Amino acid sequence: MLWSCAFGNAAALEHSQSDTDSLTEQAKEFDYDVALRLSQSAIGNQLIEQSFVNSSGAQIRLSDFHGKPLVLSLVYTSCYQICPMTTRHLSKVVEKAREALGQDSFSIAVVGFDTRVDTPDAMRFFAEKQDISDKGWNLLSIDQAGMERLAKDVGFVFYPSSNGFDHLIQATVIDADGKVYRQVYGQVFETPLLVDPLIDLVLDRPQPAESLFSDLTKKVKLFCTTYDPVRDGYYFDYSLFLGMLIGAIIIAYTGFVMIRESRAR
Repeated sequence: MLWSCAFGNAAALEHSQSDTDSLTEQAKEFDYDVALRLSQSAIGNQLIEQSFVNSSGAQIRLSDFHGKPLVLSLVYTSCYQICPMTTRHLSKVVEKAREALGQDSFSIAVVGFDTRVDTPDAMRFFAEKQDISDKGWNLLSIDQAGMERLAKDVGFVFYPSSNGFDHLIQATVIDADGKVYRQVYGQVFETPLLVDPLIDLVLDRPQPAESLFSDLTKKVKLFCTTYDPVRDGYYFDYSLFLGMLIGAIIIAYTGFVMIRESRAR
């Protein structure tokens, strides 16, 4: 989905009209199909190490997120409608994912791509306005060169326009090793589009020195975690687990009877 997000102030508008982005190659208009192909072609990319500044002014490196999945959203803070609405919807889906997988099972970062405007202060204010400042999100600022590299790695194309920026509304799911795993599009999207790939990454990935029992427990949870469209949430379906257990008992008993009968003969 493409949105042209408008700036909330005249200074930011003046900046958007004068600023250039090497990723656009001076193109005159946004091409949705090209942007979507570039976004999809980024799946499998290894993200290059980057440095950010969080909303508290501390240095954060991309490698700091390695070890568990990362949901990455790119916004610009002077957008007064689309980026805020997208972020609020993303927040709702993230909470559903945390309910299913655990509060610390994955990380989430929001990066401001309008690098001259999206300072740590601007990102902090954006977080407060969208009610995500106390939810464990990482609100990050980056310089122009770093943004260009990051945008290329995740397949994100944005074009300055008279209304602000033209760009895909895109959230990127990155695996624990820093590779692009899935792209999710739209201002509002169905919950499984983001949560299902996170379930795959969190529950289907063996951890170093993980015991056989722990790994088996994760496999069972992966298989039995079910999406309920009525309440738009995930739950552990015990009936599937019981069905598997009963099936295993029946198979074991049948095998025992066959062996006993074979010996009797």
